[in-house]
Amino acid sequence: MGDGSLASLRSAGAALGRKVRGKAVELISLVAQSRLEIRAHAVSILLGAYTWNLKTGKPAEIARIAIATKDSASVAEAGVIAQALYTARDLIHTPSNIKNPLWMAQEAKKIADDKGLAISILSGKELAKFGGLRAVGNSSPKPGPRFIEITYIPKGRARSAAALPHVVIVGKGITFDTGGVSLKRPYEFMTAMKSDMAGAAAALATISALPDLQPQVKVTVLMMCAENALSGTSQRPSDVITQYGGTTVEIINTDAEGRLVLADGLAYAIENLDPDYLFDIATLTGSATLGLGRQYAALYTRDEKLAKELVSVGESSGERVWHMPLVDDYQDSLESDVADLNHDASRGNYSAGSVTAALYLEHFVGDSRWVHLDIAGTGRSETDSGENAKGGTGFGVRFFIDWILSLS
Repeated sequence: MGDGSLASLRSAGAALGRKVRGKAVELISLVAQSRLEIRAHAVSILLGAYTWNLKTGKPAEIARIAIATKDSASVAEAGVIAQALYTARDLIHTPSNIKNPLWMAQEAKKIADDKGLAISILSGKELAKFGGLRAVGNSSPKPGPRFIEITYIPKGRARSAAALPHVVIVGKGITFDTGGVSLKRPYEFMTAMKSDMAGAAAALATISALPDLQPQVKVTVLMMCAENALSGTSQRPSDVITQYGGTTVEIINTDAEGRLVLADGLAYAIENLDPDYLFDIATLTGSATLGLGRQYAALYTRDEKLAKELVSVGESSGERVWHMPLVDDYQDSLESDVADLNHDASRGNYSAGSVTAALYLEHFVGDSRWVHLDIAGTGRSETDSGENAKGGTGFGVRFFIDWILSLS
């Protein structure tokens, strides 16, 4: 058990889960005692045991896993969190010939109906104000992009919801990213792009768990779903689009599409939702992976106190974040001769792609308490290791759930 820390309990749990993965055996663990230990250990066992495939023939066997404790509430809570993580991973692993924006909307509606969550889905002409979402998503075959809004309000609080803290989470939902006209190359860079909707998956999975956990917080999730394809209707470098809210943007690189859909969602949230806390989560930049590897997500916010709280939540939840700087000296890289902004910081040469992407998003958040999570490194794993199966990790689910519960 190493030093007995939460990290060690998670590592031991993941090792146990991997041992019984795909086997019809019963595993009983006796080691976790406190509420936090039980949750950390039990969730990690289930993550280690996770499998997903589309193979035909005999289905994989499933292990039965039990935690020996009198604290049944903590075991039940761990089960809810693990199920949410399974939901996120299942969404991410689904191939993009199945998973288009319409499919994402249908899956979100199934979850919302099952959990009693309010849901609204916009498409076609209803997206007239969403210039970023349309610019990215109109390059794909039908059915085209979708804007999905899901709301959780605790039981019995419908009339007094305005008195609750309101958390809004905007998730990048690019169901496949070719890069568009700025085509990704070499092609190996494209093979993992079915996971470019991992932010939206984490946001949806998070809100799916809340009706079972009942935190006294109002939560709204905005899923910005589009496919960045290459076609005759693709946006082009030098195009100028209008983001939600009216900001004009010069397109430089069509492979920097994630910030365009997120900016629409952030601006929508500011104009319509009055959030107390505004988050966005996205597999946004390779620069975040170069800087932090695959163990930490890049976290950006001007709110130093909130950042410290979130770093602590990341450590305790097992989804670690690193507070990154919003460097104002880099703002000039976003200037444009023909529009309010250019979107990929082409005017500068600062070698800080994750920072300048965050600076771009900051233009759309007003004076809100805003936090940007770049999960390009942590959102997917190249190998089976520890808690992670090869592919989508579900990063962000534990982080958001733990922080939302802390507000309650």
